[in-house]
Amino acid sequence: MRFCCTVLSVSDINKARSFYENIFGLEVCQDYGRNILFSCGLALQQDFDWLIGVPKEQVHEKPDNIEIAFEEHDFDTFLQKLNDYPTIKFLGSVIEHDWGQRVIRFYDLDGHLIEVGEEMKMVVERFISNGMTLEEVSKRMDVSVDGLQKLLNKII
Repeated sequence: MRFCCTVLSVSDINKARSFYENIFGLEVCQDYGRNILFSCGLALQQDFDWLIGVPKEQVHEKPDNIEIAFEEHDFDTFLQKLNDYPTIKFLGSVIEHDWGQRVIRFYDLDGHLIEVGEEMKMVVERFISNGMTLEEVSKRMDVSVDGLQKLLNKII
């Protein structure tokens, strides 16, 4: 068995497609009209009630128990890009987690929660450029120096 994709219920497939293409730069690899699949494994489905066979009223809006997570290399530029979309509803402002990663959470056009976080490589680079040693970075991120080295090798 293998994981196939995550399917999100959307009210307007064309608007949702445009949102994910323009905000995140996702590319469609399969287009079936009211269902599309992006190359990253995210799928959008219009008429979700029809697909799963339940009444439209049972398809919930704005579930805060799941989020779609992205990492962005140039986090500050991405934040500026979000300013071009004044209709986006944010779930708070930018926060910095204990391990140093900055993230922003907001809702897409259909109320799905999205998290965009600073790429972990950039977090490490920011810490080092601010004068932290690898040992200090590993302590801040609550990971061993060996674990940090493996992370760096994996993402470099």
